[in-house]
Amino acid sequence: MALRSTRFDDYFLKNINPVIRFLIISDTVLRGASGLLGPIFAFFIQGFVEGGDEAVAGVAAAIYLFTKSIFQIPIAHLIDRIRGEKDDFWFMFIFTLLIAFIPLFYLVIHTPLQLYVIQFILGIFTAFTFPTYMAIFTRHIDKTKEGVEWGMYFTLTDLTGAAFAAVGGYIAMSSGFPTLIIAVVFLSVIGSLLLFPIKSFLQKKNDLRL
Repeated sequence: MALRSTRFDDYFLKNINPVIRFLIISDTVLRGASGLLGPIFAFFIQGFVEGGDEAVAGVAAAIYLFTKSIFQIPIAHLIDRIRGEKDDFWFMFIFTLLIAFIPLFYLVIHTPLQLYVIQFILGIFTAFTFPTYMAIFTRHIDKTKEGVEWGMYFTLTDLTGAAFAAVGGYIAMSSGFPTLIIAVVFLSVIGSLLLFPIKSFLQKKNDLRL
């Protein structure tokens, strides 16, 4: 069996499909933004939500994950029925951009019920982005580089998330949660806009597969 060599440039997102490059860069920024708030979200709930405690934080997380899980399969089935990738792109781009602004609602909520509603909406929006992202990534991944490109994705997103988690804690302590949330929104919008360049590389055919 002949072994395939991996170019060192591959680890810097060179010599790979441009769609994969922008998908990785975008999600790296988005994971960084989410890393700013994610690890200390329970502390935010305790400080800014009336009656916010560990139980409220747990229910909020459960609502998000349950909603995302329930809606993902029907949405994935819908996008698989439509030929072409333009629908996948617009679902992914629009809902990723909408998700970017969700943290702004954390600045104005006061009750657990309001938090649960936001988490429910966030779960639905995420259910649109995850299968569409994966579908586009799967179609455009470079043959013979599948392991390397998935490895680059997880390495960059995990390292960025870890680094930004530490930064998020420092910002919350020194400047407060409102400043942190604005930073999350700013980075999330940038990450969302980084998806737009892949539009020109996608298939245009867009008819319903019955």
